[in-house]
Parts: sequence; structure tokens; C-alpha cells
Amino acid sequence: MRAAERTAPASGRSEYPLAFVERNLPPTGADGYLAARKQGVRDLVLWADPYRQRLFAHIRTLSSAKGSTAVFEVLGEGASPLARITREPAMKGGRIRTRWTVEQLGRQPAVGRKGRPFWWGVWWLISPIQAAIAVGSLLAGSGDVARTPRRTRWRCGGRTELDWANGISRFELSVLTEGWDPRVTAALVALLTSHDSWLGHSWDTAAQ
Repeated sequence: MRAAERTAPASGRSEYPLAFVERNLPPTGADGYLAARKQGVRDLVLWADPYRQRLFAHIRTLSSAKGSTAVFEVLGEGASPLARITREPAMKGGRIRTRWTVEQLGRQPAVGRKGRPFWWGVWWLISPIQAAIAVGSLLAGSGDVARTPRRTRWRCGGRTELDWANGISRFELSVLTEGWDPRVTAALVALLTSHDSWLGHSWDTAAQ
């Protein structure tokens, strides 16, 4: 996982390693993790170095159920609480879009909804075509299906604080206001990328 900072206008921005993320496997190994994952559970560790010598952040699940709301806690070194992140899935409780709420210690909650309404409308309009492409892709072993809208903006008090959007070569999280703990925003990215849509590839689904 990498972070970037704006430098002089002529230099663009500089990137540097922020954290190294991995699954925290239970005694039953990857099979146990994947079984719990189906119920919405995530147990992720972010290391400050590639040698796993210093903990950056730990994400553990406080509550979850398949297809329902999941609540995650972000902890720092010494199990110090940093934040709580709640994921409420789409098409539940009257919600059309998935809602992510980030509650960092000492800050007001920031709420983000996955995808912009306009692009969701476009996606649903072309969904019959997408279904045909998906079937053809399975039969032919090729073809591309349009991803569901993913851009998410977190707002608090009418102000946009975080923006998960397509960057230069991949989706990136932009921190637009001061005071955000990088351990919390890194944990948010780890969770977002582990909840990719059914058309995507979540990083934590490996069988090994």
C-alpha cells in the first residue's frame, strides 16, 4: 500500500510505501478465514515494514452477518482504538447504495455512499447487455463486463473529507481535510479493496 504527497508543481507528486497489508489467518488457516469471510468477517493486519517487525494497524470485526451490516474496529500498537468503520450493504434497509461510515476517535463521523446516482442509473440501463456479455465471457473465456460504479465521497457537515476515485492507474483514496490518521485511512483502503464487487477481484480471497 502506497501513499503520495504533492510536491512542487513541476515535480508532480512523490510516492512512498505506507503499509504492508495481509490477512490475519486463524488457526484453521486460509480455509477458516474464507469461511468467516462469507459472513462478512475481516481480520487484517497492516505492517509498517515489509519484515513484520512493527504494527501499523489492525482491523478486526466487531459484528457481522452474511448480507448485513458489518462493524470493524481499527486498532494501533498496543491495541489502542483508533476508529470504527461500518459497512451497510446496498438494497438493505431502504438503501440503494452501499454506505460506509468512518468514525475516527476525536472526529465527527464521515459518511460515504458507493457510486454516484447518475452512473448507477446508467449501469442499470445497460445491465441486460452486461448480463449477455457475462454469459458470453463465461462461454468464451474472454470479454469485459463494465464494473459497477465505485467512486465514494465521505462527507461530514456538508464538506467532502475523503474521496475514493480512479487515479492515474488505479483507484486511490484522496484525503481532502486535515486531521485524518493515516492508519485509519490505510485501514479504510484495505477494507474497500477487500469488498470489491462481484465483477471485481478482492485481494483477500486467495486460497493459500
